[in-house]
Amino acid sequence: MIRVLLADDQALVRAGFRALLDSAPDIQVVAEAADGAEAVRLTRTERPDVVLMDIRMPGVDGLEATGLILAEPSLKHTRVVILTTFDLDEYIFEALRGGASGFLVKDTEPRDLLQAVRVAHEGEALLSPGVTRRLIADFVRRSGGSATPSTRLDALTAREREVLALVGRGMSNEEIALELVLSPATAKTHVSRAMVKLGVRDRAQLVVLAYETELVTPGWSRDA
Repeated sequence: MIRVLLADDQALVRAGFRALLDSAPDIQVVAEAADGAEAVRLTRTERPDVVLMDIRMPGVDGLEATGLILAEPSLKHTRVVILTTFDLDEYIFEALRGGASGFLVKDTEPRDLLQAVRVAHEGEALLSPGVTRRLIADFVRRSGGSATPSTRLDALTAREREVLALVGRGMSNEEIALELVLSPATAKTHVSRAMVKLGVRDRAQLVVLAYETELVTPGWSRDA
């Protein structure tokens, strides 16, 4: 059972999400929070697998709450997914950089929300990969394209760098396997090793690193 905590200051929004999530046989909403401080407190006590976190809340906002949750070693298995009204919220990039597993717009299709919770729990894929990729590219472009020193990637093998670049382009393990002529299991192993060596929680942070180190450049299009 995937245990979920909802954090949103609008009771009606929480009620709608709860009804949908609780209708799934493998998902259970274990707590609701109306602000960031409550979200942090309940995450500490309930230890949910996934937190659906609104950004704009009174007092402690979702961005600060996300940072507090992800900074706690005891909550290292908890995934935070950002909820936003718009897919280019100015704070989303900082949330992803800080360790959030991805984000969802609030008007996403019900089946996509359920699948997103499952994906976040598994840690196997980035949520909304196309939009997230454009968002990250936009912020890197605004910052002048300054890259993280390449020494950050020195721990990776040449193959792991290749895999990191493909993760940054939004490819799944299966697609990476096809691209590099590997088995899906081997592709997954390379992704996992890259995460461990780079000290990141999941694929969302790998995508951020791929852009910040310029393995993937702003403006790159998968359909080009």
